[in-house]
Amino acid sequence: MRIAIVTETWWPSIDGVVTRLSATMRQLKRLRHDLMVIAPEGGPPDFEGIPVVGVPTVRLQMIYGGKPWGIPLPRVVHYLDRFKPDVVHAVNPFVLGWAAVIGSQHRRYPLVASYHTNIAEYAEFYHLGITKPAIWVALRMLHNRAQVNLATSLRVKRELDENGIHAVEVWRRGVDLDRFNPSQRDRAMREQLTEGHPERVIALTVGRVALEKSLDRLLPIARRSDVHLAIVGDGPARDHYQHEFAGTPTTFAGPLLGDDLSRAYASADFFVFPSTHDTLGLVLLEAMASGLPIVAAEAPPTHELVDESGAGVLFLPHESGSLSHAVDDLLSRDAKDMAWRARHEAERWGWQESTEQLLGFYEAARRKVRPR
Repeated sequence: MRIAIVTETWWPSIDGVVTRLSATMRQLKRLRHDLMVIAPEGGPPDFEGIPVVGVPTVRLQMIYGGKPWGIPLPRVVHYLDRFKPDVVHAVNPFVLGWAAVIGSQHRRYPLVASYHTNIAEYAEFYHLGITKPAIWVALRMLHNRAQVNLATSLRVKRELDENGIHAVEVWRRGVDLDRFNPSQRDRAMREQLTEGHPERVIALTVGRVALEKSLDRLLPIARRSDVHLAIVGDGPARDHYQHEFAGTPTTFAGPLLGDDLSRAYASADFFVFPSTHDTLGLVLLEAMASGLPIVAAEAPPTHELVDESGAGVLFLPHESGSLSHAVDDLLSRDAKDMAWRARHEAERWGWQESTEQLLGFYEAARRKVRPR
């Protein structure tokens, strides 16, 4: 199958969307499908042998922390025509995605659109809450032109259903079980994460350092004398949070990739997840695959992963003292048992099964479109 992927986010950006898309493309290539990526310019011209076509971008600091948005130029349709796809996958369509969606509709290319980022909710963090109704109007116009729409969890599917988006299916989560595993535990990494105090209990969080990730909710952990907080990642709010956490045993480790990221997960003692706006929280699965018990803010996606597996505890994000009580609860439990539960749950979610399901959605979209 010839698959054109048009994505709003791509390398050198580092986030859950890029991670998921990269892993999926590796699987599709292994299964001998032909791929092409159209993405905002700035990254390399290929991804592990898969051609990547960049389009010019625009940045607005007030929107999503200055993220580069690909401009939906007519050339996008030209790129699709040159590739002659059997299916087009619009990943998180919002700006660049317009060209993919309208072009696919005019050319009768089967279209799958996947929803990964709660853009309407994130607008609140950038003082643009007034735009939420308009954002949902745009999302409906985009997604309802697709033959199949994909959500990353049951909670997100319900949200899309409630907002008038049709033909929504749940695309199952996935994680690299070989890369993320407890065997990567490393004392040198513990030294790095604690700035020379590996004997401390390490609470790890990984992700984009941005206001919508609600890292300020972790201040009660940072102020404890028995825990060292390690924040892995980078983003537009790093300076803000470094000021907020000044004087606490907190390490801002910056972005880590590959083996360094695997070792960071496995070398911590538990993982903490403060966000209530993520559509999935892929980092939760990576942490669980690494054998880390979880302390997470209570939200539908965290219930789906953490609460039902017994791999951690949830806290009430708006209740004072709830996070500290949750940490006390976690530290009082059998660490080996919780680590086993975390890994056991993660083993259900390999990338191969996720990609095979995605191919089924591609075929379903093709069946709904008559050949030109």
